[in-house]
Amino acid sequence: MAVHQGEKIKIPSFSPHILVLKLFPGLTFFSSISFVVKIMKHSVNRPPTPDAAEDQGKEPTLQEIINIKLIESGEKERLMELLRERLIDCGWKDEMKALCRAHVKKKGRNNVTVDDLVHLITPKGRASIPDSVKAELLQRIRTFLMSAAL
Repeated sequence: MAVHQGEKIKIPSFSPHILVLKLFPGLTFFSSISFVVKIMKHSVNRPPTPDAAEDQGKEPTLQEIINIKLIESGEKERLMELLRERLIDCGWKDEMKALCRAHVKKKGRNNVTVDDLVHLITPKGRASIPDSVKAELLQRIRTFLMSAAL
């Protein structure tokens, strides 16, 4: 079917990547999706991008500033490592592992997903972190904030 300039063609209602696959048979499914994404980025129908001035006017929250400082200084990684060590030392990690194993044994290996385990363990895990570990981390964060003059 030849299409001449100015001639209207009727395009069947396919999803964009299916249409691209039909028009360009050499493309794979995933490359057709990326092709469609590139085309749609330049589409006149997409909403306007926010102005840089709008982004600059937004002030970061105190929590965001602290998080940025922790990451930039490397302190966040040191705090995470300290937390891992303390949770292993106090037996918390073994306790959580035992809860997971018991749940898997009860439900059956093929009937449990990672999401199931996360939903089961998260409340119990947060509640069972020893107060001494929380206090030590809080003190380290306070010390960092004082030294960073925030």
